[in-house]
Amino acid sequence: MEHDDVDMVGEDNNEVELDDMKKRLKEMEDETSALREMQAKVEKEMGSVQDPANAAASQINKEELDSRSVFVGNVDYACTPEDVQQHFQSCGTVNRVTIRTDKFGQPKGYAYVEFLEVEAVQEALSLNESELHGRQLKVTAKRTNVPGMKQFRPRRPNPYMGFRGRAPYAPPFAYAPYGYGKVPRFRMGMRYSPYY
Repeated sequence: MEHDDVDMVGEDNNEVELDDMKKRLKEMEDETSALREMQAKVEKEMGSVQDPANAAASQINKEELDSRSVFVGNVDYACTPEDVQQHFQSCGTVNRVTIRTDKFGQPKGYAYVEFLEVEAVQEALSLNESELHGRQLKVTAKRTNVPGMKQFRPRRPNPYMGFRGRAPYAPPFAYAPYGYGKVPRFRMGMRYSPYY
């Protein structure tokens, strides 16, 4: 009986703490369910949750939009969408002009022009190599991006890194052609130095 622990606080305090924990747990569960409902509502509004039928419909819609659009390259950086619209107004009714910009808001030098009619694209292609703000435009039909189909580009050799080809093993020289410890220097013509 000497070594038994004695609870000085009592059972009432433990029950109060347990009730507080249950209340906090219930509040957190309610908050979590409310957040899930809000997230589902936002995703539904934004259209990020798409069923396969809806995704196929949006892909067909993109292809239809791209069939009415042209890519315009070599656009002057000072050009505004209104200038590009005026240039292509003779082809047909221009629905939208998009000049792409980088993350700093500076134009990248190309634009997309969307028409209301598909026939206007052929008229716009006839404006290839026409001039706008003193620059010769490159006009082509807009292609449809296929997600996940990245074009493979092989690595180009870096002229500053030297040639790192996969050559077969070459045996070392039987004699040192430049003297012991010397290596050839590929620099500009060396001046005479008596200390070298």
